[in-house]
Amino acid sequence: MLDGKKYGVKIEYVQNDQWKRGNGVSVLTAKNYFKEPFVLLMADHNYDHRILDRLLETKIAKDECILCVDKNPKQYLNLEDATKVLTLDHRIKTIGKDLTNYDCIDTGIFICNPIIFEALEESIAEGDEGLSGGIKILARRNKMKCLPLEDNFWIDIDDDTDRKNAEQLLCYRLKKDTDGPVSKILNRPISLRISKALLNTGITPNQISVLSFTIGLAGASLFFLGEYFYLILGGILVHIHSIIDGCDGEVARLKLRQTKYGSWLDSVLDRYADAAIILGLTYGHWSINGDSLIWIIGFVALIGSFLNSYTGDKYDSIFRNGDVTKQSKFRIGRDLRLLLITIGALTNQIPILLVIVAVLANFEALRRLISFRNKIEDGPVLTKRNFIN
Repeated sequence: MLDGKKYGVKIEYVQNDQWKRGNGVSVLTAKNYFKEPFVLLMADHNYDHRILDRLLETKIAKDECILCVDKNPKQYLNLEDATKVLTLDHRIKTIGKDLTNYDCIDTGIFICNPIIFEALEESIAEGDEGLSGGIKILARRNKMKCLPLEDNFWIDIDDDTDRKNAEQLLCYRLKKDTDGPVSKILNRPISLRISKALLNTGITPNQISVLSFTIGLAGASLFFLGEYFYLILGGILVHIHSIIDGCDGEVARLKLRQTKYGSWLDSVLDRYADAAIILGLTYGHWSINGDSLIWIIGFVALIGSFLNSYTGDKYDSIFRNGDVTKQSKFRIGRDLRLLLITIGALTNQIPILLVIVAVLANFEALRRLISFRNKIEDGPVLTKRNFIN
């Protein structure tokens, strides 16, 4: 069994030899291990970690417990098997699977004080060995609070059908509002399958970022050679790089290993890869054809690519908490640029490709600049301090 060292925590196991009895008996087995408030979770529930983050920020009295409840259960939840809850003024009135009068669903996410053990002992003595029995007793004493969920994901996994539904839902939630058309239609369906396979390995999100960067550099290196055969190979590698580039974030979100450093590392490596790819195309074409004009086109394409990526981050941060309907319906981003590069390499139309990339990338950067200005004029004044990340 895991000892927790890998995650920087200490794990201590408590064996319940009476596991065929109700889950209240299982909770009661850990009575001697808790003298302060503790988190209680159902092992067969999957949930958005932000639910727990919000729960931990909630104040709790020493003689109370809190249960997270879902007042707007989604269609994928099995309501027939769910534990129903009736609440009043942020307090639980009663709980049970057979309730006909209820206003929310038990998510199986608690913060409990040791008072729960006393309530469980009482409910077990009365013949109710379920955890809900102890909750009912606390509810009668007006000591059981509820915390309604916001729009956060959770699911109870009882069988193989639930497991498959959970996998599909989690993968669907990995899609981002900021995905461009190429990511939505082409890259994301492939990268999700790769990420699911990578979950069973020890590879980290940062290692995936480095792997994607290495593939991009390999494609750029082939572009430097200039010959059509190498352009084809380079184009294929660049598109593989574009697909793998989405896996690091997907694996990070699935494993709850998102970090600011990981996001920053991915962004920096992407900029290096962009520069190498465009320079490779420019130099390769010049070395074969001797066309000096390609250097000017390549320079404008490179500047546009950098501005496109930089303004994309700013644009997303500006509109993330605002009116998303004001965002462009067709996103011109890195996924589209890399696909255009792949097409240009496969068709051996490098000058035309770089002109298209230069025009689109710089046009989108200017469009975002105008949108940003309008947003500032419509909203509060921004200072240099709150503009800089």
